[in-house]
Amino acid sequence: METTALIAACVAVVLGAGLQRVAGMGVGMVAAPVLTVFLGASVGVLVSNVAAVVTALLILRALRDGVDWRRVVTILPLMLVGSVLGALTVREADTAWLDVIVGGSVLLALGASAVLRRRVRIKGRSVAVVTGLAAGFMNTTSGVAAPAWTAYALATRWDHRSFAATMQPLLVVMNVMSVVTKLSLGAIPAGSAPAWWVWPVLLAAVLGGVAFGNLLARRLSTRTASRLAVTVAVAGAITALTRGLLTL
Repeated sequence: METTALIAACVAVVLGAGLQRVAGMGVGMVAAPVLTVFLGASVGVLVSNVAAVVTALLILRALRDGVDWRRVVTILPLMLVGSVLGALTVREADTAWLDVIVGGSVLLALGASAVLRRRVRIKGRSVAVVTGLAAGFMNTTSGVAAPAWTAYALATRWDHRSFAATMQPLLVVMNVMSVVTKLSLGAIPAGSAPAWWVWPVLLAAVLGGVAFGNLLARRLSTRTASRLAVTVAVAGAITALTRGLLTL
C-alpha cells in the first residue's frame, strides 16, 4: 500500500470514526468510498467493515449506559431478515434500479419525517419492525443503512444521545455479518489483503478518530449532533440515488 494511499485511508477513517462518535454513524459513509478507491471494491469494503466494528465497540464502551437494549433486541432479528431479503433481491434485480428506488424512497421518508415530527409522533412496534427490515435490506442492497435509522429516529422523536448509543451494537452485528459473509464465501481475492503492518496503522486512526469525536461531542449540543446525523443520512440516500442513476 503506497504512502499516499495509506495517508488518505487514515484521514478518511479518522473523520469517519469522529463523525460516528458524534452522529451515531459515519465510518461506512466516509471511509468506505476512499478505501475502495485505493484498495479495490471488495478489499476496501472489508477494511471499512473492520474499522466500523472496532469504532462501534470503542464508542459502545463509552456510551453503554445510553443503549436502549429493548430496541436492539426488537430490531436486530428483523435487520437480519431484511439482509436475507436484500441478498435474494440483489440476486434477481438490477442493482442500479435498487439504488434509485432505495435512495429516492429514503429521501422521501426523511423529508416526511422532518416535516411531520412536530405535528405527529409515530410509535408502536410496527414502526420498529419496518425499520429493522428496511435497514437490513438497504445495507445489503446498497451498503447504506443510516437513512432508515435516521428516519425512524425523527418519526419517533428518539433522543439523539440514546440513538447514537443504541446504533453501536447494531453496527457491530451488521458489519461482523458482512465480514464473515465475505470471508466464508471467498469474496476476497487471494493476495489482495493489505500488508499486516497496515492494520495497526488503521487501528491507530480509529483510536484517533474516536478521541477526536469525544472532544467534539463535549462541545456540540444535542440538537447540533442530531442535525449532523440527519445530514449523514441525507448524504447516504443521495449517494445511493446518484450511483443508481449513473449506472442505469
